[in-house]
Amino acid sequence: MFRSSALAFTLFAGITIAAQAAEIAISDPYARAVPPGQHNSAVFLSLTNSSAQNHALVGAESPVAGVTELHTHVNEDGMMRMRRIDRIELPVGETVTLKPGGLHLMLIGLKQSLEPGASVDLTLIYDDGSRMSVQAPVRQTGVPPMQHPGLTKKPNI
Repeated sequence: MFRSSALAFTLFAGITIAAQAAEIAISDPYARAVPPGQHNSAVFLSLTNSSAQNHALVGAESPVAGVTELHTHVNEDGMMRMRRIDRIELPVGETVTLKPGGLHLMLIGLKQSLEPGASVDLTLIYDDGSRMSVQAPVRQTGVPPMQHPGLTKKPNI
């Protein structure tokens, strides 16, 4: 009896978490193509929160990189610099766009080349513990690859 109750609770909890993640719609995901030897890239996408409560993106993972971080750009003494952040707020009924020069997912320590036509598997992690799998096609963009101070070499992971 206890086993069946525990199994039912686990299944219900899994369905609830999946439903919460489903209330965040992902559109236009893509990863930036980088030339061979480049160890870092970025992923961009839009997230629309159609739920009745605020959410936040608190992490991401990808098998193509040693580390995947949430990043933003800040103006420091007239210079735009990338900085790691802990969360990206997703207010109710709004769309938050991760784009070049703004919020983005940083892929650090690439384990493979990112060439146009390939795709990047990602797992997005939300503040409620839910996770969402996303495939981002690799695109060539007209914007030069993002340089991040201190991340010019492949990290030891």
